[in-house]
Amino acid sequence: MLSNTCKYAIRALIYLGKNSSDGTRIGIKKISSDLTIPTPFLGKILQNMVKQKILVSTKGPNGGFGLGKKAEDISLYDIVKIVDGEDFFNNCLIGLQPCASHALSGKPCPIHKQFGPIRAQLHQFYQKTTIAGITNDMEGIEDLIML
Repeated sequence: MLSNTCKYAIRALIYLGKNSSDGTRIGIKKISSDLTIPTPFLGKILQNMVKQKILVSTKGPNGGFGLGKKAEDISLYDIVKIVDGEDFFNNCLIGLQPCASHALSGKPCPIHKQFGPIRAQLHQFYQKTTIAGITNDMEGIEDLIML
C-alpha cells in the first residue's frame, strides 16, 4: 500500500487543487495546519514536488505553494511515482522479488496469477485519476481532505 508520505502528498495536492486553482499561493503553515501534517515533514514533501515541477513555490510574506501544472494534468500515478516509486506497481503482493521478474521464468509467486489483473486495474486507476477529477468529485464534502 501507499506510504504515509505518499498519502500526505496526495492530500496536499488535492488541497492545493481545491484552494489555489486561481493561481494563488498558500503558505506552508496554513496547509500544515489545515491538513494536520507536521510543517517540516510537509515542507520536504512539497519541495520534492517543486523539484519535479508538479508544484511551484514563491518565497516571501505572500509566498507559498501552488500547482505547477493544470490539475487535470496531475494524476495520482505522477504523485505515487515521485514519492513511493514505480515499485508500488511492480512489487510482489506477498513480498517476494518482483513478480514480473519471476513470471517470465515461469515461477511467479503463488498469487501472481490472481493479483496480476488487479495490479493492472490499480495501475490504470492511478493513471486516469487526476487532481481535477478528485476535486470535482468533492463537491459538498470538501472538509474530508482535512481529516
